[in-house]
Amino acid sequence: MKEALKFYKDFPKEGIVFVDIIPLLQDKKIFSQLIAEIGDKLTAPNIAAPEARGFLFSAPLMVAKEEVQTIIPIRKSGKLPYNEGDLCDVEIEKEYGSDHLFYRLSDIAAAAAEGDEIHISILDDLLATGGTAEGIARSMMSQKIVKDGREYKVVIDEFIFLVELDFLKGAERLEKIAPVKSIIHL
Repeated sequence: MKEALKFYKDFPKEGIVFVDIIPLLQDKKIFSQLIAEIGDKLTAPNIAAPEARGFLFSAPLMVAKEEVQTIIPIRKSGKLPYNEGDLCDVEIEKEYGSDHLFYRLSDIAAAAAEGDEIHISILDDLLATGGTAEGIARSMMSQKIVKDGREYKVVIDEFIFLVELDFLKGAERLEKIAPVKSIIHL
């Protein structure tokens, strides 16, 4: 799988080497193998999937892995309709600057619960510094989710990445929250 990746120097800005995972979508055998490997690592019934590549790899798991019940979309600004009080704004730190992502509390409330907990795996394409995943996890874990008159605590079971840039040590940051499981290490 590693051989299928493409690399672009100085994108999106100078000093960054962009890892292009799109070739993993262009080979059915590689894609199928990747989905199977992600499924083997996944333990939670709910997946938080950051836009846009997180969507591409979480959606097939709804069919491929019976235990997966819900996908919680994490979107960029202006992409997620919401009712008042439902939208959560997450400030994230990337290796090339800060940004904001958004999710709805109602999407977490729709997730499968176990006892008084909602267990979530965060699935994304690339682990660099860990800022995106950490921001999402800390925000979700700080929420008290109410559904059917009961209050639920959010638990992050693991972080799963297609690619991990080991030299940036993002896993060290995230392992303070939950285990990090990556398919490809660079």
